[in-house]
Amino acid sequence: QVQLVESGGGLVQAGGSLRLSCVATRNTINGYNMGWFRQTPGRAREFVAAITSNSGNTAYADSVKGRFAISRDNAKNTVYLQMNSLSPEDTAVYYCAADRTWLSSRLRMDVLGYGYWGQGTQVTVSS
Repeated sequence: QVQLVESGGGLVQAGGSLRLSCVATRNTINGYNMGWFRQTPGRAREFVAAITSNSGNTAYADSVKGRFAISRDNAKNTVYLQMNSLSPEDTAVYYCAADRTWLSSRLRMDVLGYGYWGQGTQVTVSS
């Protein structure tokens, strides 16, 4: 079982940047496609970005395309989400997740495709 811990959230002004990190503290992310999701109170968790296990392919929600970048360092067991040009609409709890299937050939963008989740990190963007 993969155990994930996010960090890097905080308060930032609109137009600013943050980089989130997600490290596996138990087992490894090697072989797993990884994703970032976010959630605000009263709303469903929504897809933000995903990356294949070998970093060969990425996917982004339309709302963050061109502003956010997902990357990973398998040697450090870590996934990153670089967030630029932040707006108040990006305010949410951000979650890191690992695909429920090891060596999956499909890059998932749905919550059900991920079986391992971190506890989340709060990102607040002030106007």
